[in-house]
Amino acid sequence: MSQDSQHGRWTISSSDDDDEAIPLSGTTTSEPHRPALSSHGSHPSASPPSPKVEPVTAAVEVKPEPANAPASSLVVGSEARQSAATNQLNPVKCETSPSLAGKRKKEASDGSGWALSDSDDDDGDVKGKGLVKRGPPSPKTKKPKEETERPPSPHGRLYYIDEPEDFFESSVPRLNDTYRFYLNKVTGLDRKYNSGALHIRDILSPLFGTMKESVQFNYCFDLAWMVKQYPPEFRDRPVLIVHGDKREAKARLLKQAQPFPHIRFCQAKLDIAFGTHHTKMMLLWYEEGFRVIILTSNLIRADWYQKTQGMWMSPVFPRLPEGSDDSAGESPTFFKRDLLEYLASYRAPELEEWIRRIKEHDLSEARVYLVGSTPGRYVGSDMERWGHLRLRKLLYDHTDPVPGEERWPVIGQFSSIGSMGVDKTKWLTGEFQRTMTTLGKSSLRPEPPMHLVYPSVEDVRTSLEGYPAGGSLPYSIQTAQKQLWLHSFFHRWKATATGRSHAMPHIKTYMRASPDFTQLAWFLVTSANLSKAAWGALEKSKTQVMVRSYELGVLYVPAAFNMKTFPVHKSQFPVSSSAGFPVPFDLPPTCYSPKDQPWIWNIPYSQPPDTHGNIWVPS
Repeated sequence: MSQDSQHGRWTISSSDDDDEAIPLSGTTTSEPHRPALSSHGSHPSASPPSPKVEPVTAAVEVKPEPANAPASSLVVGSEARQSAATNQLNPVKCETSPSLAGKRKKEASDGSGWALSDSDDDDGDVKGKGLVKRGPPSPKTKKPKEETERPPSPHGRLYYIDEPEDFFESSVPRLNDTYRFYLNKVTGLDRKYNSGALHIRDILSPLFGTMKESVQFNYCFDLAWMVKQYPPEFRDRPVLIVHGDKREAKARLLKQAQPFPHIRFCQAKLDIAFGTHHTKMMLLWYEEGFRVIILTSNLIRADWYQKTQGMWMSPVFPRLPEGSDDSAGESPTFFKRDLLEYLASYRAPELEEWIRRIKEHDLSEARVYLVGSTPGRYVGSDMERWGHLRLRKLLYDHTDPVPGEERWPVIGQFSSIGSMGVDKTKWLTGEFQRTMTTLGKSSLRPEPPMHLVYPSVEDVRTSLEGYPAGGSLPYSIQTAQKQLWLHSFFHRWKATATGRSHAMPHIKTYMRASPDFTQLAWFLVTSANLSKAAWGALEKSKTQVMVRSYELGVLYVPAAFNMKTFPVHKSQFPVSSSAGFPVPFDLPPTCYSPKDQPWIWNIPYSQPPDTHGNIWVPS
């Protein structure tokens, strides 16, 4: 059947399935069916290949594994991600794709082989604009790497463009940085936009601490790639992997670790159907102390390549003096208590030693609040421990009403969308918006504008990765067809100030902005997408909340920084430590035009092709 909306007409199946109703090895929603290493980058600038299809399957049915399937970094995680990776091995040629080269723009100075448009403001009309390929660089600016230096690509060893030689030069973040909020480095940007940004190699660098042990909480893993991101002197230090894979997916993950005896595993309990272990966190134990990093990137190359990602990085927390009280080392935001409570929720013996270590450290310098989700059904006061009701409680207790708050818009930005019901009142405005509009103990509950930032088809088509970037934006047609009302809330992904308009977002952020978008009442960076599975949903006449997934983020409130509101930093990156809050995308958000359509990942796109001359034909 067909569905019409102001954002286009789709031909769709009559299936009632949605992306929260597909049991796949105990994992679904936030990043369902995502190939664990679908590292879709740009083709190298030398002799671009013929335009071709870059298919990423969105099929619900999962192909059976061969009897002796090899452990490969391309087939990590759920059976559906395995199926997606397998289908990518057979791209189909597109015979008649027009060239997208268009008018040559100013060349980038970093030797990446790409040039960015002079202005990101005009990418709503992108014929001949945006990213263009340039001639082959000289051997001096680019040298081939050995294939063993990078994970395999289904499209050949030259699929990735090389990072500039100084891309992985580690630099310690500004020690006086107010917010400790960082973006990931993006390959292919002008060097200035990566100033102050971090790659995983930077995070694990000896400049940040002398590593003794670490824990990696995440959703997708490429363990061989992950090990190589640790500096050579730390590559044999113990690593604990906290994951949610079950059955065949778990077996593949364990098989990946066979060459690495220093890697151990902790399986997160997922007792509620369709839940995922979506939390992304690093715990780093140094000789000098202990550090926490809460981030949005999976532990796969593609997530650290050409996507917009973000993180909060704690300072190094020092060890407490011997014999310190159990309550010592607490922060004004109760970060230590809440982190220990989150870890205890796993009920995992493998984490007990880490809980003990954290208790022995001084976390008093933390200035953010922890906002987590853990699977379960909660009643009474426990309802406010997790999910959006936890966020509501924090906003009630630690923010203050502002004059004219009914005009302060709520902004949500995410990379995946779950099923929210037949109209906006079922969850989005009836439940989630009530949380997002909480400001202190005011009895006023206005309904201000709500801006939801999610990439359009054109945003994906003109991105650094092209259509393959859509493989990390899993909004399905089965879900979209049931909630066409949602699309009137959508706004484009534009990030001129950070240079990341063409680096599709995998970051998730939520905030409350002033009517002129110069101030923020609060800001949240998290792993949680826009879904009931991630944030929780009320049940039984609102006397119970049910949460399906593990998620984790940090909330910034002005009072914790001795401010009334956060000023918004609007000039070009890098952000100075004395400037305003570094929102990763442009404010105010740009509303979809009538011709814009939200990216739907399991329908084909062929006209026009993307920035690499490819079309998108999911199998």
